[in-house]
Amino acid sequence: MLRITDLHTYYGHVHALRGVSLEVKEGSIVTLIGNNGAGKSTLLKTISGLVHPSSGTIEFLGKRIDALSSEEIVKLGISQTPEGRRIFPRSPVIENLEMGAYTRKDSRAVRASIEVMMERFPILRERKNQLAGTLSGGEQQILTIARALMSRPKLLMLDEPSLGLMPTLVREVFKIIQEIHAEGMTVLLVEQNARKALAIAEYAYVIETGEVVLEGLADQIREMDQVRKAYLGEH
Repeated sequence: MLRITDLHTYYGHVHALRGVSLEVKEGSIVTLIGNNGAGKSTLLKTISGLVHPSSGTIEFLGKRIDALSSEEIVKLGISQTPEGRRIFPRSPVIENLEMGAYTRKDSRAVRASIEVMMERFPILRERKNQLAGTLSGGEQQILTIARALMSRPKLLMLDEPSLGLMPTLVREVFKIIQEIHAEGMTVLLVEQNARKALAIAEYAYVIETGEVVLEGLADQIREMDQVRKAYLGEH
């Protein structure tokens, strides 16, 4: 579904991605793990069109997208939940959901999608007229995922969905990811919690200083000594 080849991205003079190549197969969960500043979020922003690469290619469903705008990329079927949630805090929950569907023109279908999200996440129905900024961290993360699903993506990219959440809420968020995947969604997951990410992913890439240093089946990556020491806290 997604193929990235020899991608180089700069932030000013900083060489943030250095020849990254990876693939995401349709129907899979692929995870990117790595420390803060490794380039994981930059990679998602480059795929989303928020940052443009200096060289390399990004193909989605056989079409090159590395020169497209972020709006065009959303229309093709890629949606992202940003790190830190980035909801619209002064708008009600329901308006946040509507914003997720801004590329869609059929208002009746959008209303039907909002109803689907409220069925799936009952807390959003309870809070639909509440300002999004007054939600708890876990509720905001659920809203962020629901907002991303409103564009009806084929590929859902999640950037640090468990960041700053209590352990019980982390479990809830990962359960939601697995449920969405079970319904056929392809997922590219960037996650600091390597243990949780490797437990649900099929394939994994380890990124350090803008380069892919390891890749493989998630359960094989989990057993590697260097991963256990660096990312799982095992010695």
